[in-house]
Amino acid sequence: MKLDVTTLEGNTAGSVDLNEAIFGLEPRADLLARCVRWQLAKRQAGTHAVKNRSLIDRTTKKVYKQKGTGSARHGAASAPQFRGGGRAFGPQVRSHAHDLPKKVRALALKHALSSKAKDSSLVVIDDVKLSEPKTKALVERFGKLGLGNALIIGGAEIETNFQRAARNIPNIDVLPVQGINVYDILRREKLVLTKSAVDALEARFK
Repeated sequence: MKLDVTTLEGNTAGSVDLNEAIFGLEPRADLLARCVRWQLAKRQAGTHAVKNRSLIDRTTKKVYKQKGTGSARHGAASAPQFRGGGRAFGPQVRSHAHDLPKKVRALALKHALSSKAKDSSLVVIDDVKLSEPKTKALVERFGKLGLGNALIIGGAEIETNFQRAARNIPNIDVLPVQGINVYDILRREKLVLTKSAVDALEARFK
């Protein structure tokens, strides 16, 4: 698969051959859904908690005698049916993370890349470097390239001026190539890869 390479100024900078085994697959929605669910579950804090009846600071004295009142039998007032009592079967602090095989995660990333390539939402850019960290100038360049909602993947390290200029632009995410993931790819309309990012991805899946 051949794709034109552009620059930040909107000029043409040759073309690049993309590996069909990475960018030319037929996207599978089930794989993408599994991987996104795994990512979101893993980052969920899980700090929700309620007080059950053993944690309620209340007397454990029997509320009234067992027999002769005509009312239901009750013990301590910390029971869940009473106002101010403990919560029955409420959430406790726990991890929501679950396992997903490494090969499934790798395949899901290939399918996410292929889905952007299939939708013509993949842009290959020569490099992401700026002479000075000016957000206004970068917004103008993104406007020429039609990048209003995009994930930009650079090389192993993002150039400092570009990172500073881009971090205040809404709907624009910038990540180094080792941080690329399925969820961030799918949540943005366009995927922008630098030539070094393409090389790194092809080397990773070799």
